[in-house]
Amino acid sequence: MKRFISLVFCFLFLFLSACSGRLTRESIQLALGYIPDVQFAPVYYAISKGFFTDAGLKVETVHMDENQAAALVGAGELQFAVVSGEQVLLARAQGLPVVYVAAWYREYPVSVVAKAGTDLTSPADLRGMTIGLPGLYGASYIGLRALLHAGGLTEADVTLDSIGYTQVEALVTDRDPVVVVYTANEPTQLRSQGYDLTELRVAEYVNLAGNGIITNEETLQNDPELVRRFVGAFLQGLTGAADFPTAAFHIATYHVEGLAIEDTVQQQVLAASTEMWAIDPPGRSDPAAWENMQDLLLDMGLLTQPLDLSQAFTNDFLP
Repeated sequence: MKRFISLVFCFLFLFLSACSGRLTRESIQLALGYIPDVQFAPVYYAISKGFFTDAGLKVETVHMDENQAAALVGAGELQFAVVSGEQVLLARAQGLPVVYVAAWYREYPVSVVAKAGTDLTSPADLRGMTIGLPGLYGASYIGLRALLHAGGLTEADVTLDSIGYTQVEALVTDRDPVVVVYTANEPTQLRSQGYDLTELRVAEYVNLAGNGIITNEETLQNDPELVRRFVGAFLQGLTGAADFPTAAFHIATYHVEGLAIEDTVQQQVLAASTEMWAIDPPGRSDPAAWENMQDLLLDMGLLTQPLDLSQAFTNDFLP
């Protein structure tokens, strides 16, 4: 009888220990873009499906500009953020020890578009045109400069119109004949309104490091297993959202205010996004894309000297 009772207590102890391990989770804040968006569906999917929980993490998303997110990660005030490749190099040039640990986008997700019939078949055709873009900052500006460079042009060869995030309206009303857009977003909206477009994708002309997950050197050094667990759970969400976009969209409606389950345009935005996530293996950074990004930033004068790219990104924390 005593032996039986001892065994019962032993099993009870093991059960409670296991439960305690599941309940004790490390709280993490993940900085995403400026506002919640359907294109962040992989993160929402990973949260909803419990991938972060299974990794012992409790993830809360916060929203801010990419440069602010990079600065906070570099200062150790945030552990993880989603930013584009240029933000990593610009931050490191300022002495911020951020490191890119998992690629999200296979290609740089920026395009320029014009109404069909516009004389725009290559980047060189942008010469003399007025181009609307959010401003002289961020991925849109970097992507445009990459296209200009591919066409043998400089900023002096075009007129830039800072219009905020009103690209659809600017093109529809003919304020600007050409606008800079996110490849999966505004072109989908415009086509849904019946507009035929001419589109030049940055990725068709140059391979640049796109959006991905960053952390900082201190976290990599002091808690590498945390990084592995976070990256692994995120990539599960990325793969799951790509494989099951209908379920991912449904989950996103609980995270994005005003996103309706019957919004077919945003469903198309998500579908277009998933096409740009297909990396084999998931999360892997292409060293050539980082070389190209650095060359572009040097040409733009945003970097004054080359950086040690081996310190800027790593594939060592992928599953």
